Amino acid sequence: MKRILFKNASIITTTGIKQGELLTAGSKIHRVVYNGVIEEPYDEIINVEGKYLSPGFIDIHTHGGGGYDFMDGSLDAIYNASKSHMEYGTTSIVPTTITGTHKSLLDFIDLFNQADLSREGCPNILGLHLEGPYFSYNQRGAQDPRYLRNPDKKEYLEVLAKTDRIIRWSFAVELEGSKDFLGVLRENNIVSSLAHSDATCEEVYKSFENGLGALTHFYSAMSTVTRKNSYRVAGAVEAGYLLDDLYVEVIADGKHLPKELLQLIYKVKGPDKICLVTDSMRAAGMPDGIYVLGNKDTGLEVIVEDEVAKLPDRSSFAGSVATADRLVRTFYRLTEAPLYQVVKMMTFNPARLLKIDSSKGSIEEGKDADLIIFDENILVDFVMVKGRINKNQMK
Repeated sequence: MKRILFKNASIITTTGIKQGELLTAGSKIHRVVYNGVIEEPYDEIINVEGKYLSPGFIDIHTHGGGGYDFMDGSLDAIYNASKSHMEYGTTSIVPTTITGTHKSLLDFIDLFNQADLSREGCPNILGLHLEGPYFSYNQRGAQDPRYLRNPDKKEYLEVLAKTDRIIRWSFAVELEGSKDFLGVLRENNIVSSLAHSDATCEEVYKSFENGLGALTHFYSAMSTVTRKNSYRVAGAVEAGYLLDDLYVEVIADGKHLPKELLQLIYKVKGPDKICLVTDSMRAAGMPDGIYVLGNKDTGLEVIVEDEVAKLPDRSSFAGSVATADRLVRTFYRLTEAPLYQVVKMMTFNPARLLKIDSSKGSIEEGKDADLIIFDENILVDFVMVKGRINKNQMK
């Protein structure tokens, strides 16, 4: 069992940043000492040189990166899309689907069932996030309108029978059949999230009482205050603020949400219920140009410009091209929240939402050795996944 010692580290914890040393043993964090030294044997030493030693980033909503989409139809695409995010500090990832035909979803699940979730050289692949197809037409965004539909019990039970690798499912809670669907997700310990929804605040409250866990890409494709018969009616955005225990995903790329909204979200929700997510498509880490959102042969063509992906008519964003380091850097700079709190939004909070915080998301003895090192500009130059140093990702 290889033991690696990290010294001269500014260790990011859930409560602050402390100077210290850390020793890994195999795939686990074995010992952490603050303001002192670890006097135990080791096989390799890494001098962090005062930079930040952080838990690895956990991206719970991403469609691809590095020129690959998870829906491209091959295991190589799954691995390469996952691997492309490691360079930027992502040590755990949740591949995310996009709305399509029932057959295309079943085919993808058959493929995903074959994936090696602990493949060497890749982040930990935690499981699958299904985004759709149960969405509101009015809030479709870049989701293909041809395939939007209400929850169909026969359909989603068939999906659930094919795999135990689904850990999240995003849908519009106001649709007919959504209450039963929410109950089935709860029975299967799948995190339920509201997305592409025209729900009223009251409808979100009822869904929260029945197990709704999060709001997917907060503000994006989501109802807010409207008028009905002269009366103002609050929407999903307002529910996100009012329900203290409801998590909100935030695409903190500086494009999807302006500085003022990032500041407002932080002010109201605080550091414990925000999960930073890339919602990235295949162009993450790639130059500007024309790309396809979803399967390379059947997906939607989008334009990448101004550091974001857009529909061809520029009427809507079409996912982001962000990487995890950019989210942390942007949220930190625009909100002036303490760095350890922003890192928590990219590490511990996602782990807690997915109920894996006993093993991931923070630097604690006994947890998985998913570690990264970055400088004051949040530029990542070291990645470790379960005790394995990914030298091909080191700069």
